[in-house]
Amino acid sequence: MPQKSMHSPIGDLTISSEDGVLVALDWGWARDQTSDELLERAKSQLEAYFDGKGETFDLPLSPAGTDFQQRVWTLMRAISYGKTMTYGEMAKALGSAARAVGMACGANPIPVIIPCHRVLAANGMGGYSGEGGVETKVALLRLEGVLL
Repeated sequence: MPQKSMHSPIGDLTISSEDGVLVALDWGWARDQTSDELLERAKSQLEAYFDGKGETFDLPLSPAGTDFQQRVWTLMRAISYGKTMTYGEMAKALGSAARAVGMACGANPIPVIIPCHRVLAANGMGGYSGEGGVETKVALLRLEGVLL
């Protein structure tokens, strides 16, 4: 599986592709680097995002997950840069429960690009399963100009 690692303001990240689609974004540095054109494009778009010059990602994604997780991740991708939704708002839109939405957010295999950091608890920040936890979530939201 081709992988490309990069430095970012939230730590080292490794992007993985398979059959022409992105399948994962993980914290840390991959031992083996076998980049392809898609990974180079993803790295460039991530760098633009972290530099405050890119508000959207135009990349083919194929995160592995259940039908429900796929629905949650699709809705997350519809949350615009600098905007947020609560777990409850997402649950209402999906006809589900807030806790189920939170579990799907935590299972997101392509964070940042699928912006789970834009989903908040009704009474505050909520959790974040990426490296650095809530501090990373806050950093991403601040980057996008969200007032906390």
